[in-house]
Amino acid sequence: MLLRMSSLFLRTLREDPADAEVPSHKLLVRAGYVRRVAPGIFTWLPLGYTVYRNVERIIRAEMDAAGFQEVHFPALLPREPYEATNRWTEYGAGLFRLQDRRGNDFLLGPTHEEMFTLLVKGEYSSYKDLPLSIYQIQTKYRDEARPRAGILRGREFVMKDSYSFDVDDAGLQVSYDKHRAAYQSTFERLGLDYVIVSAQSGAMGGSASEEFLAPCESGEDTYVRCTSCDYAANVEAVVTPVPDAVPYADAPAAHVEDTPDTPTIDTLVAAANADHARPDRAWTAADTLKNVAFLVALPDGTSYPLVVGLPGDREVDMKRLEAVLQPGEPTPMDDVELKKHPLIVKGYLGPEVLGEESASGIRYVVDPRVVEGTRWITGANVHGKHVFDLVAGRDFTPDGTIEAAEVLPGDVCPRCASALELARGIEIGHIFQLGRKYAEALDLKVLDENGKQQVVTMGSYGIGVSRAVAAIAEQSFDELGLCWPREVAPADVHLVATGKDQAVYEYAETLAAGLVAQGLRVILDDRKQASPGVKFKDSELVGVPTIVVVGKGLVDGVVELKDRKSGQRAELAADGALDAIVAACRA
Repeated sequence: MLLRMSSLFLRTLREDPADAEVPSHKLLVRAGYVRRVAPGIFTWLPLGYTVYRNVERIIRAEMDAAGFQEVHFPALLPREPYEATNRWTEYGAGLFRLQDRRGNDFLLGPTHEEMFTLLVKGEYSSYKDLPLSIYQIQTKYRDEARPRAGILRGREFVMKDSYSFDVDDAGLQVSYDKHRAAYQSTFERLGLDYVIVSAQSGAMGGSASEEFLAPCESGEDTYVRCTSCDYAANVEAVVTPVPDAVPYADAPAAHVEDTPDTPTIDTLVAAANADHARPDRAWTAADTLKNVAFLVALPDGTSYPLVVGLPGDREVDMKRLEAVLQPGEPTPMDDVELKKHPLIVKGYLGPEVLGEESASGIRYVVDPRVVEGTRWITGANVHGKHVFDLVAGRDFTPDGTIEAAEVLPGDVCPRCASALELARGIEIGHIFQLGRKYAEALDLKVLDENGKQQVVTMGSYGIGVSRAVAAIAEQSFDELGLCWPREVAPADVHLVATGKDQAVYEYAETLAAGLVAQGLRVILDDRKQASPGVKFKDSELVGVPTIVVVGKGLVDGVVELKDRKSGQRAELAADGALDAIVAACRA
């Protein structure tokens, strides 16, 4: 493959696009790989589409090598299967819905569990047909409320999704492990640094779930890892170790105190220690019980009030809260909504007026650290007043617990009790043990070896193909531009011819032809109107792994070889440059 810059459909930019927030978005636009069409919707330009196809090729090769078979579904799907699984409603505003000319409802597929399930139901009926793993690479559509970060979070994107079908849970585990191994080999070939973390299944349903994350400072996913053991989890899946109950027979009775001018947790703690000191130790923010009111909207258009109680040294993590409440969508109550619930005194809400859900109509759930016997400072449900020594289990009883508090560095590992640390990453793959949720909803059964109907158990496995391009870019750039791993790069060699000497261009053409004959992919910058500085900047921005410069050194029989990632340079004898470049590219 030989691409000439003089005719390549490519325009590089020197300035970052105004709407770009993360490096991959900035660089993919500046280097001429993608162009924005609308929020969350992008066009692939030639170099970008080449990288995308390289990523797709690697993913397909690894799926085929693992024995999975490729199918292809339409993106335009009928409503009925999604009604059967209730996801027509549960997906809420996330679905792109439309009607045909006859008024029939359709959707643009956000994911294809229903289609895979019905396909197997229509073809297979015996346990002898299983196990089976099939996959597709297909465009998906989700009406993201906040499309951002370029192709990392779009409304149209490409995924590889595969599904396994087994007779029993033991078979599902084998299929799951097989996919897990295939994902590891896939991401290694893509040149991605990754971690595997425990995750929540979310709208997909099912039991066991793991995410593959590409560690990256600009990643939108936060995950934790233990400083001692191999525990790692997305923050949404972190389980808080529950403390032991605390004896409270000798605890003082709850008492209400004036606490004027305490608009924040810090001012409340300071006032508590100054005016209402406890004898054993100082009050801290962790001794305050913060109660935050939410309105949870359901896909069917209804909603319900929810109050979350948590230690005052933490905030509610909205992603954790949303993950627990799916398909409900929580939003903090505004002043208008608060007026509809007179029990909620803004800034001074305490649990005593909430009590049992049936009594107040407001569901009250607390952080797992709020165990029986713990003593709290919290709102007294009166402006300017707080209640002290309010004991959980004695003075109030929540309706349940919830994992919604932010996870902080130093929190206890649920596996070994060592300290946790936080990091950020980009989700590049997700694997689920779906179980029988979709098979039961769509009546996917086979006859077992005893001639009895058996519901099939399923696994679901996804890789973001277009997202992987951005993830690789996020891990492969420097201050000059992109630095693609060779197997996904748009070319092996970026050959830059500089100056006005015709001999330089003739040599570069001959060298390019020789490299192509050796099976290498070459971009030849043969532009005669562009300055050497522009050509050098473009070669660094585009990010091909090997850069070769043919310029004024040619009169002395020398060309320059540069490794884009390391920046190392070497002078090559022009007579032997072809073999040296081929060797460098195949090292």
